[in-house]
Amino acid sequence: MGPLSAVLFEPVGCLAEFSPEPFHEIAVRLYGRKGKASRSAGREYWHLLNLMEASDSGSIEALEVEAADGAILYEDVLPALEELKAMGVRRLLASSLCDTAITRFLAKCPHQFDAVWTRANARGIKTAPLAHAIEAASLAPGHAMFLTDTAEGLVAAKSLGIHAVLMMNDPDEAKRLATHEPAGGIVSLHELPDFIRFIAGRYAT
Repeated sequence: MGPLSAVLFEPVGCLAEFSPEPFHEIAVRLYGRKGKASRSAGREYWHLLNLMEASDSGSIEALEVEAADGAILYEDVLPALEELKAMGVRRLLASSLCDTAITRFLAKCPHQFDAVWTRANARGIKTAPLAHAIEAASLAPGHAMFLTDTAEGLVAAKSLGIHAVLMMNDPDEAKRLATHEPAGGIVSLHELPDFIRFIAGRYAT
């Protein structure tokens, strides 16, 4: 891993605590999903993206906005983002959420990201926002990392050559996801600046 000059963030599961229920409800209403919602909003969200990728069913924006309205920003997010900014690390929001949901989320997260990508301006989901963020920022994929708390997120980042770093929200889930060989893992956004400094130090030597 070379020096990291940018971090790509997906709000769900990494920057805020989202309820899994709205994402599960979308899957139930539009795609006929059975069973109860997972405790993990990230898992429900990425499962929904898989369903969306395979279908053109109707609008889901109202429930996405509901999820964004109910999200609770992690207390370590804004200090960590400001520290990354001071370090000269670009902060890119790359999400498969709709524009309105991201706008509502940004009202809770008053940080000036270097760029914001949604499924609308990226013209797609999953890898599309990541790919557009990298291309628009003129970044080599190997100089960027994507923070995610799901197996699907790890796979999406790796498919583009972006370093996938695991947000370890749940210890048991983190153990399972470690089998996907992430480039590293953190348990708090407070650890992210030091993680990047550590990588830079290793590269310098």
